[in-house]
Amino acid sequence: MSHPPARPVGPARRAVQAAVALALSLPLLAVGTTAPPAAAEADRSALQRAFSEAAAEYGVPESVLLGVAYLQSRWDGHHGAASVSGGYGPLHLTDVATALAESADGAGHHAVGAEDPRGDHARPLPRDRPAASDPHQARPAAGLAAEPGTLPLAAELTGLPPDELRAEAAANVRGGAALLAHAQRELGAPASTDPADWYGAVAAYPRADTRDAAEGFADEVYRVIAEGPSRTTAEGQRMALPPADITPDTATAEPLDLPDPARDPAVECPRRISCAWLPAPYEELPDGGYGNHDRADRPASQPIDYIVIHDTEATWETTLDLVQDPAYVSWHYSLRSADGHVAQHLATRDVGWHAGNWYVNAGSIGLEHEGFLTEPDAWYTEAMYRSSARLVRYLAARHDIPLDRHHIIGHDNVQGPTGASVSGMHTDPGPYWDWAHYFELLGAPFQPTGGPRAGLVTIAPDYAAHRPEFTDCAGAGSACVPHGSSAVRLHTAPDHEAPLVSDFGTHPGDGRSSTGVNDVGARATAGQQFVVADRRGDWTGIWYLGQLAWFHNPAEAPTALPARGLVATGRGDAPTIPVYGRAYPEAAAYPADVPAQDVVPLAYEIPADQAYVVGQRVPSSYYWAVSFDPAGHRVISGEEYYQVQLGHRIAYVRAADVTLRHR
Repeated sequence: MSHPPARPVGPARRAVQAAVALALSLPLLAVGTTAPPAAAEADRSALQRAFSEAAAEYGVPESVLLGVAYLQSRWDGHHGAASVSGGYGPLHLTDVATALAESADGAGHHAVGAEDPRGDHARPLPRDRPAASDPHQARPAAGLAAEPGTLPLAAELTGLPPDELRAEAAANVRGGAALLAHAQRELGAPASTDPADWYGAVAAYPRADTRDAAEGFADEVYRVIAEGPSRTTAEGQRMALPPADITPDTATAEPLDLPDPARDPAVECPRRISCAWLPAPYEELPDGGYGNHDRADRPASQPIDYIVIHDTEATWETTLDLVQDPAYVSWHYSLRSADGHVAQHLATRDVGWHAGNWYVNAGSIGLEHEGFLTEPDAWYTEAMYRSSARLVRYLAARHDIPLDRHHIIGHDNVQGPTGASVSGMHTDPGPYWDWAHYFELLGAPFQPTGGPRAGLVTIAPDYAAHRPEFTDCAGAGSACVPHGSSAVRLHTAPDHEAPLVSDFGTHPGDGRSSTGVNDVGARATAGQQFVVADRRGDWTGIWYLGQLAWFHNPAEAPTALPARGLVATGRGDAPTIPVYGRAYPEAAAYPADVPAQDVVPLAYEIPADQAYVVGQRVPSSYYWAVSFDPAGHRVISGEEYYQVQLGHRIAYVRAADVTLRHR
């Protein structure tokens, strides 16, 4: 998780150390800024042919090779960038030594910036958070020498130079095919044209160190084969995997003889993903405080309305170390980039300290995804996306959470609880998180729900083709490498040269928004819904932070879908609608032994005649938790609020202050 004054993110690649035990496999390391993509090749079928040729050369069924690569990278080469797991190319060939050569590891996004992850002034964090390490300071490779990765073996098997395997997609595909064929031989299995016979080799591919992680990866590959995806890669290659209903021979994985620990009964995960219990501590501290979360009894005590998507801004090992520190902060689940493995840290009934807003924390489940906001090629992997989506579907079903962007939100969509905290809120998972693809995996794709002149829009740019300019990825003023994005930019007039809309909460003083990758002041993101205020040619105007904001939305390449829904406008004679960063009860609702919490509007001026999309109706609530013994914890409820899409972040309006209508 980053935030506007985030730690610098230089071009040096970040590293990770070997993954810790407890069924958490694979070494983890880092990546850095990549070179701009080369001009698109005239031959858009070259990569598809490379898969066919490599499959034939090494006797691997083409569907298996395509399925493994899709789960690793969705067939993208990432322009030679290493992943957080030290992998390169469409087949994610791992080369630990090279990826560590210019690397650094952050201290986690909760360790930087002004945001208090707990977000409750009644009880601040028990101590200062650890300082972020210098991201340009290389970490020693001690302890990783024994983990050479798969790329050296691919070089030996193919006779291709390592540099070529890292940088050239066709060579990388050959390396992946050679590794699969080698795994098949090592398992004592004959070469076969039947994809069902390759389950064991597929399970061996990610080098997982537990049976559930290895078989979870293989199961997902065969689901990919059954689905038969097709797409145009970031490099412009047209790829397709014809769907095939295959029942794999799972017995072929038995010779792997991997540890198969029983799943801890504390784990709350679907059976179809690899998941381990790695608890966050609940401990009293010497200063009389406690950490690193709050015991609760959700949903009996209060409902769970949100699932919050974060990225770690740190590698897997660092992330796990931090969440086990009783004086640090906490979240419910961590997801590993390499293979989608999940570690659960808190029971969902308990409250994590992760979102920077106590109201949201008290009603949410937090998911941390291994990755770096400014380095999506580091990567937000397909394996992680799919595992995360499966987990979110499971949690949403258990807690009756709608699968929409009013309830499945990013950390960057969480509002500052008070005016003073708005500018310090974090901005992960950022503009490069592929919300449209994520919601397709959730089984709730963004779709039009109204006609061409509908009163609402759902933001929905074509992720791969939509590449707005961003800055500050590798230091202040630096240009970010062009990349697909979920975000559209908002201007004060229907003109690309017009100034960006202002955000006086994020930028106290002049309110001036920028193109900075961590600046959410003039940005709308896929799945978010806004009320249409005007249309002019290829531009659509929406109500946003009290302003008329314009985004480019041409008919031939639309960046939004027409929608209908419930909207809120002002009630009575009041000229503006007060908006709040948290839906806390009125003072009269508090019992005598619980101090009333301030209910102060944010600085945003929202004219009463503007309209904002309503996400949900929520009763106000405050979770009073200031003692180690949870017997003293209380939930106070009061008047009702509506959640609205104020700008890039959500906010709350009192039900008594607004009128609702359908548009």
